[in-house]
Amino acid sequence: MNARTRIFRGVLTLALVITLLFLLIPIAALLLQVPVRELPALLRETAVTSALLVSLKTSLIANILFLAIGTPAAYLMALGRFRGRPLLLTLIELPLVLPPAVAGIALLTAFGAFGLLGSTLAEFGVVLPFTQAAVVIAVTFVAAPFYLRAAIAGFSALDRNQLDAARDLGASEAVVFRRIALPLAADALRAGWAMAFARGIGEFGATLLFAGSVASLTETLPLAVYAQLDV
Repeated sequence: MNARTRIFRGVLTLALVITLLFLLIPIAALLLQVPVRELPALLRETAVTSALLVSLKTSLIANILFLAIGTPAAYLMALGRFRGRPLLLTLIELPLVLPPAVAGIALLTAFGAFGLLGSTLAEFGVVLPFTQAAVVIAVTFVAAPFYLRAAIAGFSALDRNQLDAARDLGASEAVVFRRIALPLAADALRAGWAMAFARGIGEFGATLLFAGSVASLTETLPLAVYAQLDV
């Protein structure tokens, strides 16, 4: 190994160390502030358990929604060839770049009492803002694009010859999707789901603006933490 190679590898190593320190020091500082001995008692407090239950319940429903609907949608987006596809791909990822507060305002504008769809829904007795359904919608809105992005990439990477071979052997499109495409793209789907779940369980801004922070109803764990810090 010559001197230039050693220097270059040293630079790479230094960059990796700086990156890890930058990312891990704030997390370590946060963990060090947690009174470990008091943690069991804290987890038994009513405010904590109710917020945890709300987070788990709403995240579970949101995950079911974007897995059940997003998976076939991603399959079509990945393998379909139709006009406007690049625009649709951009629109799907748009929530990723929206600030959380803006996402909450967008949801209010769409589903609020005077929003685009809010008045129509109200005529049928459906009021979404500041309900637990609003938490589910907020979590789905901010988390689903993470899953869709990974799912589209996973389905796009499939060997189309395998899918065509199954069709030639008489398999229907539904069978090709269920028995071939899903298993082959499983790793990408799991990775996307993990990212979406983590994003959803930590959602704060959109939930606060669209669902509020009502104890045992819409107060999720991040909102409960913020409330404690705000005391």
